[in-house]
Amino acid sequence: MLVQVYGDNAMKKTAICKWVKRFSEGRKSATDEEGSGRTATSITEENIVKVRQIVRENHWLTVRSIADQVNIDKKTVSKILIEEGVQK
Repeated sequence: MLVQVYGDNAMKKTAICKWVKRFSEGRKSATDEEGSGRTATSITEENIVKVRQIVRENHWLTVRSIADQVNIDKKTVSKILIEEGVQK
């Protein structure tokens, strides 16, 4: 339907999926953040709390398992564990 209205200017399905993910991870605006050259990340206060809770309940879990439970990538979980001082 978007293609019928916008023709070649319609967003691709993959781009729409990326934006849905970004907003579900806490992004508030579609405009670029001023002065930021980096893309939005999954390191949100909510995800930090989730990772802490999961590790508190079972510190033997793998990074992959934690990432699957929080629905973020393994690299982000590793950053949270290291930068936020979450002990495994």
